[in-house]
Formats: sequence, C-alpha cells, structure tokens
Amino acid sequence: MLDLWGAAGSVPTVGDDPPEGLTRLLATDPRALIVAEIEGVLAGSLIAAWDGWRGSFYRLAVAREHRRKGLATRLLREGEQRLRARGAIRLTAIVAADEEGAMAFWRAAEYAQQPHRARFVRHLD
Repeated sequence: MLDLWGAAGSVPTVGDDPPEGLTRLLATDPRALIVAEIEGVLAGSLIAAWDGWRGSFYRLAVAREHRRKGLATRLLREGEQRLRARGAIRLTAIVAADEEGAMAFWRAAEYAQQPHRARFVRHLD
C-alpha cells in the first residue's frame, strides 16, 4: 500500500507513512481501507474513515498506468456507499490545494471546496 501511495504521488502532508500507521488503521477499522486490484496487482486505494458522526476520505490513489479509466470514481462511490451505510450524512475529503488534478477530480465528483476554513496540523512525536 505504501509503495502504491508513493508511486501515485500521494505524499504525506505531515511526517511520513510508517507501516505501523496502516496496521493501526486496519486494526481499528478494517472497513476503512478500500482497495482496487487489476489482474492481482494493487491498482488503487482509498481510506474512507468514519468518526461516528461524519465520513472523511484520505489517500485516494490510483497507479499512474490505471488513471483516466474511472477507477478513482469507483473507489469514491464505494467509499460513499460504505459511509452512508454507517450513518454518515456529511462527507469530507482532504486534498492538497496545489494538486490541480486532484482538485479537479473532487469538483467533478460534485464535492464543493469549503470556503473560510483552514486545516491545522500538529505532528506528535
């Protein structure tokens, strides 16, 4: 998974992505990680996290050779369906503002950029 994220250009915004983080995610909420395989090879992923109130999307990544074929949209729709089934009525996505392709994807998926909000981050050592 970490190799896919790196190859897809999905770099972390704070710190790095240690394998333990992915292990904790799967131990805490195994339904959060959605993967797409093509001919037995990992081609895409999305984290669809549920906090008991709203759903959040992280790490939408598709291998470069599988882009522009609808795979990201299929991952997103699966994530939406899973979160809706858990009771989510609002969904959010964290997207790097300088990634034009990602910004265009979320707009095309009918997500609106939230005005007047900023994200605050603190890296815990």
